Amino acid sequence: MSTPKRIVIVGAGVGGGATVAKTLSAKLPSAKITLINPRPYTVFLPTLPRMTVSDSNDLFDTALIPLDKVFANKNGTFVEGVVETINATKKGGEVVLADGQQIGYDVLVLATGSTWEGPLDLPDDKQAMSTFIAESRAQFKKAQKIILVGGGAVGIEIAGEIKDVWPEKKVTIVHGANGVTNATYPKKFRNGLEKSLRARGIDLILNDYVDEIPPPGPATITTRNGSRLEADLVVPTRGPRPRTEFISKSLGATVLNEQGQVKVKPTLQLVDHPDIFAVGDIIDTVEQKQFMKATAHAGIVAPNVIAYLKGASLKPYKGSPEVIIVTNGKGGGMGYMGMMGGITLGGWFAKMAKGKGLFLPMARGAVGYS
Repeated sequence: MSTPKRIVIVGAGVGGGATVAKTLSAKLPSAKITLINPRPYTVFLPTLPRMTVSDSNDLFDTALIPLDKVFANKNGTFVEGVVETINATKKGGEVVLADGQQIGYDVLVLATGSTWEGPLDLPDDKQAMSTFIAESRAQFKKAQKIILVGGGAVGIEIAGEIKDVWPEKKVTIVHGANGVTNATYPKKFRNGLEKSLRARGIDLILNDYVDEIPPPGPATITTRNGSRLEADLVVPTRGPRPRTEFISKSLGATVLNEQGQVKVKPTLQLVDHPDIFAVGDIIDTVEQKQFMKATAHAGIVAPNVIAYLKGASLKPYKGSPEVIIVTNGKGGGMGYMGMMGGITLGGWFAKMAKGKGLFLPMARGAVGYS
């Protein structure tokens, strides 16, 4: 009897690691699969702008999705922990956790996601997370003048959630580009978002930066362009950083690009490590980092892991269209689909597609929950 192949997956985001684990469990019943994550559940990030602002929709119990239904064939093991080191050999290797546990692999999948700041910088412990979210909600409730530093999807969606609950509060977004989000998206989409924000009384300061974020509480800040702004609460809503430090420390700095992303081949294997794959926010594909992209990566990596173990040809990742829906509260926002020349859709679409449910039923279904 041959020894079962050992597949280790680090990170359990819904679109990335959890999806890879679920697919491989179903298609490789003889494999020994280990899923490692700092929490025994995955947090569906698109819910956080709403969940950290108020108790609207009571999301805490549903947005934290357990991982106990990931392994369809009961051929997997979940390990709660943090990987600190990868000891790679010419073929296979092991990962070493913070508690000293060593887990060997024949194939390794890295799906460690991003590090966020502000309301999205959640602690791992569930009770600590509950306290963190309660404190975040209390800060938003108390503040009358709120400055959001960053006008990407997170900043816009937090602004909209604030206005849904407290329309009288003064909300200002400071953003470094000449329009909200970024130049990946057409002017029609970005202008539509700006119009919808201003219609709700949300102020936009564009082409400017806040370099230092004060601690929670009243503050006067000076932007890089010299504007002085008073606030009861200044919230960082800037983009994330890839969680890849342990990867470069283990495999060498050359495995990452200047942005800290993992360099991958079209097959989503690491350039010099064919038995290590990567998915999600951490890889150096030229595209926006988001849940739907991680899902597309998982759809390539899972069959490629199977092909690699069988010695068969691997398929390249050819990219996927840029698709985004940014809500402005439950009832507004904008959508963009980068296909057929690009399609921009208004508030009705954002409301129907995302505003109410935030894709949460789909996310729960992806890891075996209704």
